[in-house]
Amino acid sequence: MSVQNKDLKIPVGNVVVEGILNLPVEAAAVVLFAHGSGSGRFSPRNQYVAKEFNKVGIGTVLFDLLTKEEEEEDEMTAEYRFNIPLLAQRLIGATEWVKNDPQAKRCRIGYFGASTGAAAALIAAAKLPDEISAVVSRGGRPDLAKEYLPLVRAPTLLLVGGLDNEVIELNREAMAKMNSQKKLVIVPGATHLFEEKGKLEEVARLSKDWFLNYLKQ
Repeated sequence: MSVQNKDLKIPVGNVVVEGILNLPVEAAAVVLFAHGSGSGRFSPRNQYVAKEFNKVGIGTVLFDLLTKEEEEEDEMTAEYRFNIPLLAQRLIGATEWVKNDPQAKRCRIGYFGASTGAAAALIAAAKLPDEISAVVSRGGRPDLAKEYLPLVRAPTLLLVGGLDNEVIELNREAMAKMNSQKKLVIVPGATHLFEEKGKLEEVARLSKDWFLNYLKQ
């Protein structure tokens, strides 16, 4: 399948973040990735999952939630990684960019969030209820979305490693507060980053099916 690739500079608030748009020809859906701390558009895990989405005609936007300077400061001070409202605002800004892009604006939009990025995705989805059609959380911290959880309308899939015991419980507690269609899938034998053999492939398959169901209707 032919895929258009475009490097992005997205203005959000008073900064510009960088990203990559991969858009299959005739794509009807695009998924924005919201990563956790220490990760970004070049994350091998996110790039692998994005390519699996592209193979079935789903466009992807991988972008850095923080600028290079902010990332360097965060490594020293951890100032930004748990600033979930800021991360959500950056994601909303990137979503606005997608809605105005000549090629991508026709697409239905979903979010794929990992770790703290999953909380940012849920807050953004709550604030854009008419624009976000589906959310997937991979090893996420949806509990950090707090009061926004009941406001999420997008169908949400929560994926957690079977060995990630604390995060399993946090996901269960968060899911109980959500009113949207929701599903928790625990991937047996996987730790937080799904680094074990075959586990990231399982994440990609489950996520792909979820987005195909809710983004390509």
